[in-house]
Amino acid sequence: MRNVELIPVQDSQTPFLLPLFSCSVSAGFPSPASDYTDELFDLNRLLLRHPDATYLVRVSGESMKNAEIHEGDLLAVDKQMEADHNHIVVAVVDGECTVKRLVCEHGTWWLKPENPDYQPWEIHDAGAVRIWSVVTHVLHELIPGKLAALLRTRD
Repeated sequence: MRNVELIPVQDSQTPFLLPLFSCSVSAGFPSPASDYTDELFDLNRLLLRHPDATYLVRVSGESMKNAEIHEGDLLAVDKQMEADHNHIVVAVVDGECTVKRLVCEHGTWWLKPENPDYQPWEIHDAGAVRIWSVVTHVLHELIPGKLAALLRTRD
């Protein structure tokens, strides 16, 4: 399998706790925020449904930009999860990895990009495509630099 960099998830037994605030944050009009935290939330519970089958993969290309998946993003992928209609998946087509939306329309399965500059790929022969994993989360950096720097240290 080419064109995919696997980054194994390390030691999911150690909790990764962050404060979870009891108030929500308005995406409309501002509202007063509270400094009160309800609990500590373990991010491993959110990101790792199947810890032994979860990996991070780095995205290259812009075929999924309208799904907010961009060049350089990291995808949390679950190899144990069963892919279904409308899931975003990492698929192997002709030995190459690609991330696309898996869609069933009128009994026909497709791998569809989320960018009109790219063409969908109809799955004629199920043996020609292998769904390698289901994308469960996108790690997208909003302040550029830190993620790219961390990943460069791995190269």
